[in-house]
Amino acid sequence: MPAPLLDSFGRLHDNLRISVTDRCNIRCYYCMPEHAVEFVPRSEILSFEEIERFARIAVRLGITKLRLTGGEPLLRRDLAGLVARLGAIEGVRDLALTTNGVLLAGQAEALYRAGLRRINVHLDTLDRERFLSITRRDELGRILEGIEACRRLGFQPIKINAVAVKNLAEPDIVPLARFGRERGIEIRYIEFMPLDAQGIWDRDKVLLAGDIVATLSREICPLIEVPDQDPRAPASQYRFSDGIGSIGFIASVSQPFCLNCNRIRLTADGHLRYCLFALEEFGVKGLLRGGATDGEIEALIRSTVEKKWLGHEINQGRFTPPPRPMYSIGG
Repeated sequence: MPAPLLDSFGRLHDNLRISVTDRCNIRCYYCMPEHAVEFVPRSEILSFEEIERFARIAVRLGITKLRLTGGEPLLRRDLAGLVARLGAIEGVRDLALTTNGVLLAGQAEALYRAGLRRINVHLDTLDRERFLSITRRDELGRILEGIEACRRLGFQPIKINAVAVKNLAEPDIVPLARFGRERGIEIRYIEFMPLDAQGIWDRDKVLLAGDIVATLSREICPLIEVPDQDPRAPASQYRFSDGIGSIGFIASVSQPFCLNCNRIRLTADGHLRYCLFALEEFGVKGLLRGGATDGEIEALIRSTVEKKWLGHEINQGRFTPPPRPMYSIGG
């Protein structure tokens, strides 16, 4: 039995996030420029065979949870095929997908047949004009169709991720929560993080989780923090006191969860990262394409985990944003 993936702070790692592309079919202003976006050449993107091999090696080291991300992962042709491959790996207990939902209606059934059950959809607003303003694309209707397709098929859980930007997201907080309550969907509010491609992030632009809790408790009904939560989960869980619906908060700015982090990340172009905000990353693609043994790839995974820092230091004056934006790293 291989030794567990422990870093120098004693954190056990069992969660791998895999970005399958850096391309996206919307242009959220806090993430990507509208024009002249530089993407990695397609030849530099890992193939499904390479992703599967890496995942198999990682699972042997104790990884049990996989999440596919992008960019927009549904832009990769036959993503359901990759889902089936990864789901068949012995030891994978949890397989999930994060998507913007634009292409979801047309692919949901194939993904479900391939074994996917957990899905997160990025959606900041239910208002068409506001959606267009945020994403620069008129795609809200297609996203809502995709969510409904997942509900009909029986995906569970379905979660909606909404980025909370101050002086922007306030009108959408309550409508999204009501939308989730009516459909059995958990809304997760994500504090705006310094991962945009245009350098617009500022702490004053972060709509804090505590302020959202206060708003929802006042406008709908009181929120109660869920007891005995998994301390390694990125989201803090709350339930409405009337028993209808749950809410999650990923409060990376106001309540960092670094001390319990259990994740590593594989970028679409084959680099391994121990943190979303890491300033360094380690090349996997060269090993995968250069004839490296499984043992050599295992050694790289272990050394990456061992190098992991204590935390991202967003709230410290010495914080330095990573050199890559979110869409390039993988959500």
